[in-house]
Amino acid sequence: MTDFATSVDRLLNQVRVWEQPRWRVDGRNDRAYALVQLLADLGADAEGQPRRPVPREHDMILPDQLRVMADDLLAAAPPGAALDEATAAVNELRYSLDRK
Repeated sequence: MTDFATSVDRLLNQVRVWEQPRWRVDGRNDRAYALVQLLADLGADAEGQPRRPVPREHDMILPDQLRVMADDLLAAAPPGAALDEATAAVNELRYSLDRK
């Protein structure tokens, strides 16, 4: 759980000050939204609920959506494998954003 929370905090610290043009470089906005949806899906699975699409809002909302979905996932107390998957996805996005 700590690794996931730390990874999310690091990602949010990296992107929360981005302006609109920076989100659109190399599809960063789409990759971040895909992470939002993955976190929502893992949370739904942990709660035994059906998966539902997360509304695709303005790119400037992505950090807020990431925070909410990460908090929801933690509150759902998912199995360790789901947290490992979520942590890996967060880190993958974070590292890919560093390279661009």
